[in-house]
Amino acid sequence: MGQQPAIDHPAPLLDPTPAERAEMVAVAAYYLAERRGFAPGGAEADWLRAEAQIERMLAAARGAGIDAGTFRELGMRNALRLWAK
Repeated sequence: MGQQPAIDHPAPLLDPTPAERAEMVAVAAYYLAERRGFAPGGAEADWLRAEAQIERMLAAARGAGIDAGTFRELGMRNALRLWAK
């Protein structure tokens, strides 16, 4: 009997669910608050900025061909450093 050819399965796309996206925004907002020393009065601005950063980061990652597994390996904090300017 011959050897069966390997079947390539495409990597899962980087397309987070609404709940995953909300978690990503929450993590990014936390890092933004941390960066400004958790000073009071900036939570809403942190959240709005985090939403924009996540959208830019996801778009850039998709454009670079990053799949969901690679993104998880990279980690949120590192991903934000790479794509959220």
